[in-house]
Amino acid sequence: MIAYGFSEYGGPETESLLELRVAEPGPGQILVAVRAAGVNPADWKVRKGTRKDTVQITLPAVLGREASGTVVDVGTGVTDFSVGDHVFGATASGHGGYAQYTVFNASSTAHKPEAVSWAAAATLPVAAGTAYDALRQLATSAGDTVLVLGAGGGVGSAVLQLARADGIAIVAVASAGKREWIESLGARFFESSSDISAAVTRPVDAIVDLVGGETLRAAATAVGSGTPIVSVADPVLASEWGGSGVDRDRTTAAFARLANLTASGVLNPRVDHVFPLERAGEALALVENGHVAGKVVVEVR
Repeated sequence: MIAYGFSEYGGPETESLLELRVAEPGPGQILVAVRAAGVNPADWKVRKGTRKDTVQITLPAVLGREASGTVVDVGTGVTDFSVGDHVFGATASGHGGYAQYTVFNASSTAHKPEAVSWAAAATLPVAAGTAYDALRQLATSAGDTVLVLGAGGGVGSAVLQLARADGIAIVAVASAGKREWIESLGARFFESSSDISAAVTRPVDAIVDLVGGETLRAAATAVGSGTPIVSVADPVLASEWGGSGVDRDRTTAAFARLANLTASGVLNPRVDHVFPLERAGEALALVENGHVAGKVVVEVR
């Protein structure tokens, strides 16, 4: 099969198209002919080597942690999926989504509703999943106000949409170029270059952090101690304020909920850029440069 990955840790110069053997699904796994793969900041961070402690790979490694496609083979013990099923999910350890074929654990796979496109489904496990899990972990409810740091990206915009559906008010901090998109989602916008305390003009019930560093520190100081915090970007700093990282729920049930929210129109992944597999490097570069608002997808079939 043809895939796109990297041969050693480093910058974009380590990336290339690869010709690899198609894997066989192990027990509890399924082999999927990929239709689309989501592109995320975690992909270039894995390539750069900043995720060595949490993401185990064998070089050369295929990029991408989420995909959608059609089941072409099932491993022993798999009962909920059959050859020909349309599915999406998180790629199994040692496998990537930027490829003609990939492997999912059946426990981290869901059926794709007909109303959800291949591209949209491929973006749900990482960004939308993280957003859903963050709000669930914070136990937010209607009438609460949540401060979202770095609200203009894939995770942030999903937080805004899910919160709006639950009657949660959002104070969103992001770059000026994301203002129109953020305000269209019903959030109060504050530019990230401004004094963070200016965004906290009324009590904040929780913080979702997607930036970390001094931005998180300033926000935690402004809202005061005792405010629940979950941080994707800087869980160590969040812990100093009593917060934590996001406890991910990468299960069939969780992904099915996201698919249903998308099919019903509650959640719009907003796929703005689609690249063919042979241009996957351009797709990842767009995300790595950090200025894209909507989701980026690699289309395989």
